[in-house]
Amino acid sequence: MKVTETHLQGCFMIEPTIFDDGRGSFFESFNKQIFKEKTGVSIEFVQDNQSISQKGTVRGLHFQKGEFAQAKLVRVIKGKVLDVVVDLRKESTTFGQTFSCILSAKNNKQLFIPRGFAHGFSVLENDTIFVYKCDNYYHKPAEGGILYNDKSLNIDWMLSEDEIILSAKDKELPTLKEFAVK
Repeated sequence: MKVTETHLQGCFMIEPTIFDDGRGSFFESFNKQIFKEKTGVSIEFVQDNQSISQKGTVRGLHFQKGEFAQAKLVRVIKGKVLDVVVDLRKESTTFGQTFSCILSAKNNKQLFIPRGFAHGFSVLENDTIFVYKCDNYYHKPAEGGILYNDKSLNIDWMLSEDEIILSAKDKELPTLKEFAVK
């Protein structure tokens, strides 16, 4: 397993070691001991989630607030997404900065997102299956978000504006500046 910290402290790209043979392939998607050795993060995941989405869907940018904040380990098991995170830790030197990467069933890469980040993804292939582990339970009153097309973030979602499928709730999220003044 290859683990690389992104320019956002505590946020890691993870590339599994894949074993191929005549039957197909095998890889270990998570090993708590190896994860801790490679990242220095001791984590206990308590919830797994899965979404199935069509090309053009943008989900995010979401987070959980306060005591319900969540760290996530995300990956794609079918299809392809552009995965995006935003550092919302006001004390961080990278507050407001973004990181994005392609996650797909072909590359099997994963992204570890620490607490204090907003997360979202754009779906680049139909019937994409996106899965993620969380270290805290979902709590609806603690939901938060940042507007996906906030000009200050300048995120290229790899979709044209007329392709984007967005929930009504996500269209009403605040900008980073509006979030920061709260």
